[in-house]
Amino acid sequence: MNRKKILVVEDEFIIADVLSNILKTAGYDVCGIADSVTEALEMIDEFAPGFVLLDIYLKGKLTGIDLAHRLTEINTPFIYISANSNQKVLEAAKVTNPYGFVIKPFREKDVLIALDIAMYRYENQLENGLRQIAVLQKKAAEILASTIGWEHKILQIGKTLQPYIPFEFLSVGMKQEDTGSFYEIGFSRIGFDEYQLIGGTELMIVTNHKQHELAKLKANDLTDLIATWYDENELEVLLKKPSLKKLFADTYNLKSHLSMPISLSDGKVCYFNFYSRRPDAYQADHLVLCNRLQLLLTSFMESMRHAPNSPLINKLSDYTPKQQVKATEQPNPFSGIIGSSHLLLTVFDNVVQVSKSNSSVLILGESGTGKEKIAERIHSLSLRKDKPFIRINCAALPTSLIDSELFGHEKGAFTGAHERKIGRFEQAHTGTIFLDEIGELPLESQSKLLRVLQEKEIERIGGRVTIKTDVRIIAATNRNLDKEVAEGRFRLDLFYRINVFPILMPPLRERKEDIADLARHFLNIYARKTGKTVRGISPQVLESMKRYHWPGNIRELENLIERNVLLTRDDMINSMVLPTQLEQPIAVMPAETVVTTMIEGERAHILAALKKCNGKIWGEGGAAGLLNIPPTTLNSKMKKLGIRKDFGT
Repeated sequence: MNRKKILVVEDEFIIADVLSNILKTAGYDVCGIADSVTEALEMIDEFAPGFVLLDIYLKGKLTGIDLAHRLTEINTPFIYISANSNQKVLEAAKVTNPYGFVIKPFREKDVLIALDIAMYRYENQLENGLRQIAVLQKKAAEILASTIGWEHKILQIGKTLQPYIPFEFLSVGMKQEDTGSFYEIGFSRIGFDEYQLIGGTELMIVTNHKQHELAKLKANDLTDLIATWYDENELEVLLKKPSLKKLFADTYNLKSHLSMPISLSDGKVCYFNFYSRRPDAYQADHLVLCNRLQLLLTSFMESMRHAPNSPLINKLSDYTPKQQVKATEQPNPFSGIIGSSHLLLTVFDNVVQVSKSNSSVLILGESGTGKEKIAERIHSLSLRKDKPFIRINCAALPTSLIDSELFGHEKGAFTGAHERKIGRFEQAHTGTIFLDEIGELPLESQSKLLRVLQEKEIERIGGRVTIKTDVRIIAATNRNLDKEVAEGRFRLDLFYRINVFPILMPPLRERKEDIADLARHFLNIYARKTGKTVRGISPQVLESMKRYHWPGNIRELENLIERNVLLTRDDMINSMVLPTQLEQPIAVMPAETVVTTMIEGERAHILAALKKCNGKIWGEGGAAGLLNIPPTTLNSKMKKLGIRKDFGT
């Protein structure tokens, strides 16, 4: 398909004509102009365009968003061109996964830059898709050639699929043909590289069902003829009646499901049933991947049917699995990042999936969720791992020095430039640059950054020579960039350029099962540092910590543990007061304890943060960042509470 062949879908003739002229002058082949969805579909069938530019509001009842859904089905990339950039429109457009968005009125370069970014994103996606299949084919051949048992081979292929099709529970089996036998094996994920095998015997123990009852439940399962996904609401409808899928969902707290039937040579069907605890883990993109995987998995399962002692055709009830197995013996690349909640494991899977490519990555999440650690892991697992990894905190850069820091300057370029400075992009050449808090960059700097990312070259301030750069971009922000774009504070074209592969860091309040492990981890660290013998944290305190909101996330938890290690006089932390709940003890406190007011509590909380940051308010390592509030807000609160900037009283 010729990506230079463009179809314009726009019902305002003057705008459509301007677009057509811009594209033709730039060397694109405009195959037609349509003013309605119906006409556009006819032209798509006739000309097979490589890209579509479409307005949201068109003649007739159908909109550009309706057309976008059809374009997604036939894998034709598209860009929206619309006068509407408010939050509601952006949300509706985002669901259709466009490759770009141009706001009217537009300039010629806006259109051409958007097309360049869109083609970059599309080619990147194609490259990653081809890489996925190549990796999976190689891995499947290695698994089949190995000497491990059949159950481990199925586990290994499931583990190989994990970064691309996430699951907390996977079941594999043939269609149930009678109630005398049971044909299913399951894998419950309990860690990054650890899975528990669930055979018929163990499932009977876990669910307190007999074999014939499990077989009957499986016979009640609705079987899909093609790959199909279910979100939380759809799964609830699917599982209204008793079935094996309902039993799995209830037992393992599963909220979404992807069914992938694999047709075998004798007409039988083997099912890969993926389940997740997230309500929206599966999307239309997973169906595309399922279609790509059909031949590979069909070949794999045909071989598996003839594996020694394989019960894929026979009953599984005689198989007694081991308690748990490790999918590989390789070291865990995420050691040092504490937690095994399904949301954190999903982040790990995303890192594994994207690390080997050169795709731009955008890490989203609140302050204190560990975005920088994830950026480090992406680099350390990438093909650039032996090259520079340059970090830069955009929020800590003075506006007047942003260009100099990013791109460098020549000697004498401005007052105070006494010698040449090599910028961060130049330092990161052939490696990775991590742009932390990219949402803090002013619009002017965003424009310059976009140009560098597009042209892959920089100019030092005061220089006359362009310098080529080969840099992989990882960006992070705690801001809602969709909202920032809608309100005009972040460039839409830059957003699409960096948002090739987004990774969402879950806040601590959504991974409460990790709080105890994190607390013990930090307890051990600060007990060693202080030389104290602190055995642990009481169950009552841990339970209360799980009920806390954690606005500062892991960073706040670490600071809290450090403070309590310093304060405790016992070998056990039996009581703890959370920073924003000073008026509410979270464990049983002595009766004589004085309850403070909200104002006193807020004042004590700010003083503690200032002390922790050695009185620093602004920038990296400042109290404002620790408290997760703007510096101006912190200054205002300090004045109101009578706290001097030297944080004396």
